[in-house]
Amino acid sequence: MGLTNNDILKKLRVAHSLRTEDIVEICALVDFKVNKGQLGDLFRKETHPSYVECGDQILRNFLNGLIIHMRGPMPKKGEKPIKKDKP
Repeated sequence: MGLTNNDILKKLRVAHSLRTEDIVEICALVDFKVNKGQLGDLFRKETHPSYVECGDQILRNFLNGLIIHMRGPMPKKGEKPIKKDKP
């Protein structure tokens, strides 16, 4: 069996050392509203009664927000990209 969307979300959370608040902010970058409680349900074990399967829309919006978070917003046509200083 392959990775589920929940597994991918968990692995990205660990790989980037993200807290729940960080994920909420990242999703907000693409105007996708999600709260801590909803995220908590996604990170539970599959056997937990409050477990919720992560849909494609949630993962897609998180990935798009993560791109903006890591690289910065996409420049408009004709503008040069703004280089983000790495900490």
